[in-house]
Amino acid sequence: MQISTKFTIAIHMLVAIDYFSDKETVNSSMLADSIGSNPVIIRTLMSDLKRAGLIDTKRGPGSIKLLKPLDQITFYDVYVAVEKNKDELFNFHEHVNLDCPVGRNIHHALSDKLFKIQRDFEDDLKRQNVGDVEADVIKAIAGESVGQ
Repeated sequence: MQISTKFTIAIHMLVAIDYFSDKETVNSSMLADSIGSNPVIIRTLMSDLKRAGLIDTKRGPGSIKLLKPLDQITFYDVYVAVEKNKDELFNFHEHVNLDCPVGRNIHHALSDKLFKIQRDFEDDLKRQNVGDVEADVIKAIAGESVGQ
């Protein structure tokens, strides 16, 4: 199982939007610079986050705004917003040999177990929020300034 980098980029974006919103104009170029990514990728993720009701964007020199506090945005909200292949975390191999007793029965034997793992994973995502990530980032920033 692998989640794409879109998930962590989107969380980075949300934290940066909140952190910088009262310091400077937050736009796709600024976010791309923070993330080290192409602004086109950032704009695509911004569209996903906007469609999910997590951010609002303004055309032109306007900035990006959060539509809810970070502690009310769960990892699951972000996951659902940006991951396109999330319906089933596990995919079965095709073309099993139905003449083989294992091949005939493996999908049935695995499906309930894999469904439970996916449900547990999604429940774990629902227990984590982006506000906790921002709090850890702010602590790290504070630690940097103490050491300088």
